[in-house]
Amino acid sequence: MEKFVIADGTPVRYADAGKGTQVVVLLHGYLESIEVWDDFAGELGKEYRVIRVDLPGHGFSEWGDRDVIDIDYMADTVSAVLRVAGVEKCTVVGHSMGGYVALALAANHPEQVEGLVLFHSSPNADTPEKAANRQREIELIEAGKKEMLARVNPGKGFAEANLKRCSEAIEELSEQVMMTEDAAIAAVLRGMSRRLDRNDEMRGFGIPELMIFGRGDNYIPAEAAEAMAAAQPQARVAWLERSGHMGFIEQPTESLSILKEFLTTVAQGGK
Repeated sequence: MEKFVIADGTPVRYADAGKGTQVVVLLHGYLESIEVWDDFAGELGKEYRVIRVDLPGHGFSEWGDRDVIDIDYMADTVSAVLRVAGVEKCTVVGHSMGGYVALALAANHPEQVEGLVLFHSSPNADTPEKAANRQREIELIEAGKKEMLARVNPGKGFAEANLKRCSEAIEELSEQVMMTEDAAIAAVLRGMSRRLDRNDEMRGFGIPELMIFGRGDNYIPAEAAEAMAAAQPQARVAWLERSGHMGFIEQPTESLSILKEFLTTVAQGGK
């Protein structure tokens, strides 16, 4: 069931479905929306209560016309949605940008988080090179060239071997880019480029943690992913051998299996 609420002062759309007492919160990535999780959430909802949130500036959620949509603000909105939904504890699964938000939620609202999953995401802050790339995207948006993002970014998220098979999903993601307001895209890019490094906090959360990477990820190459995993020895690590940056679409069966095994660990108190 989809609902609209005022969360931390922001009108937000979220979906709440599934069964079971264990709650999983799915947070989408940059230029995505709750729809990106449709098939995955449907399968997960057979065993768990699944909440999906349109993060501020995405989908049908507002952002208060902020010049910067920072990651902590997004996390505060998710926290408010959970309170409205009556969720006391959850495992939060963040894809890409959603992983940044998941980390901020665990850091700023630890009482709400019992498990953390970074799905093709990172606890690192932007490198100067990455921040410069985001600035170039802002300049494209401000020049009225959003269609370039819609044409390039979605396909780059998939491993080359999966492009043909996932062409429908790529087209849907391209449409989502075009539907997202220009000012919101620029504000989100500014927020991501200014986010904190969360490595130290992640090592100290004291909750079950999982990092899922794709061997064919164009955004987080395998070498960089291995370095992230080495910096977080307390976290479990899983690899999707035939995926790029969109494993829950590219390898949904394997992704579900990995996540369900982790959720069992969370239910057992991390054992």
